[in-house]
Amino acid sequence: MTMTTSAHVDTFTRDHLPPANTWPALEFTLPELQYPERLNAAAVLIDDAVAEHGADRPALRTPDGTVWTYGELLQRSNQVAQVLTEDYGVVPGNRVMLRGPNNPWIVAAWLGVLKAGAVVVTTMPMLRSSEVATLIELTRPAVAISDHRFMDELNAGAGDDVAVLSYGSDDAGDLIARCAAKSGEFATVQTAADDVALLGPTSGTTGVPKVTMHFHRDILANSDTFARHILQPTADDVFAGSPPLAFTFGLGGLVVFPLRFGASSLLTERAAPVELAENAAAAGATILFTAPTAYRAILKEGRGDLLRNLRIAVSAGEHLPKETWEAVHQATGLRLVNGIGATELLHVFISAAGDDIRPGTTGRAVPGYRATILDDDGVELGPHQIGRLAVIGPTGCRYLDDARQASYVINGWNVTGDTFTMDEDGYFTYQARSDNMIVSSGYNIGAPEVESAIDQHPDVVENAVIGRPDPERGSVVCAFIVLREGVEGDAAKRKDIQDFVKQTIAPYKYPRDIQFVDELPRNPSGKLQHFKLRDRLNNNPQQLAAAGLCQA
Repeated sequence: MTMTTSAHVDTFTRDHLPPANTWPALEFTLPELQYPERLNAAAVLIDDAVAEHGADRPALRTPDGTVWTYGELLQRSNQVAQVLTEDYGVVPGNRVMLRGPNNPWIVAAWLGVLKAGAVVVTTMPMLRSSEVATLIELTRPAVAISDHRFMDELNAGAGDDVAVLSYGSDDAGDLIARCAAKSGEFATVQTAADDVALLGPTSGTTGVPKVTMHFHRDILANSDTFARHILQPTADDVFAGSPPLAFTFGLGGLVVFPLRFGASSLLTERAAPVELAENAAAAGATILFTAPTAYRAILKEGRGDLLRNLRIAVSAGEHLPKETWEAVHQATGLRLVNGIGATELLHVFISAAGDDIRPGTTGRAVPGYRATILDDDGVELGPHQIGRLAVIGPTGCRYLDDARQASYVINGWNVTGDTFTMDEDGYFTYQARSDNMIVSSGYNIGAPEVESAIDQHPDVVENAVIGRPDPERGSVVCAFIVLREGVEGDAAKRKDIQDFVKQTIAPYKYPRDIQFVDELPRNPSGKLQHFKLRDRLNNNPQQLAAAGLCQA
């Protein structure tokens, strides 16, 4: 694959791209995906936006009433670029790690890094020092910028080769203080469209993080496919949501999409579902991004009224059960936009909106992408056959120095690790993660379907389902369940839930094993870590059985 001349002085990312013959096929089938060879995504998102929409238009909002205009965001991102290049000697291609919650300065830093021609390394602010150290070893940043409240773990994990810079503190060397001393005038580096702009660690649902590599054109491509064709945003929209900006679902929905279309974004550092809905309603939000669990929590608290002024509500990050879709629709009139994406492809590539929505399905391939179902040998399957979801489009998987590239990309397809079926009309229906399909006594049981049934029990707060090896049945369904406060997790409650599930879905799918727990393991982006539950069973089967935690 021929690449254009890079603007990077530090060639680390070009040097560590996977071999070209292991890349997925890349297709640019829409006119809006025809990008010029020289392209800096930050210049498009902020400089071009100011030129088109004006400097006084609101860009970023916070729940306390703070508003940054497009002009202010441009000035501060230019100041960040000046600090990095003038004070820290950052050159194009250097990596800069960012660590902070969803607030305006982390957006200014993200844009400033790109304007300087450097490469953003996104990290969750709650990562511990050992996790930070691992990512630093993998990505070798020159500078790490962190919200001052999250400096301890960064300092412990950074080592001596990384310059560490805080923002929001009273220190004279703080990023904000340094920016105040800069002019705000900066000539954006004219990077190549295929220069790496972003290194995004995976969210770790399989237990071992990988680092995905994304070009400047990739950042715009998700706006010009999913956002442009499914969300159809206007400059009057106000985006809001719960996902962290370090998670590509949040980066797209709360930064890239609104800036691409001259809209504004409400940034909340951390909020429970009802608080998020309250903040969004108070800010006049029209587009909301959050997970199915948040929508369920809002309805369980009887606050569906907070969602009624939304134009679009997007559900992604985990499987959206049909029951949740119907409950939201009944309570609010909203038709939740379902979608599936992947860190490897940056954002959503299968979805549907408006009258195209078929509840219970994820949707169809977003314009600009195409998708199919593959069997274990990589052969395409026909309608209604269960297999592995495979996708091709303008974005695709490129791992930083990782042999798992070969298992994600098969015959040019991005194979996401999800099990789906596709019908004759091209609608995809989620079954399970490929490693979360339970085969018990010859029956294929999708863990998400069982989770959805258990979630409907009035005493269940949340749950996770995995398969436990069983000598007689091959596997049995085992559920880890968090009960609402005051409900005792005893044998009677276990049988009550089992009977409830038998009445809700096919009886053979009920959880033969149940463990009541205080909480479920989640990664910093909020995704359930099923692998930790499998490890718990694998490491302590006798202990669990002796304690009566899993009852057959």
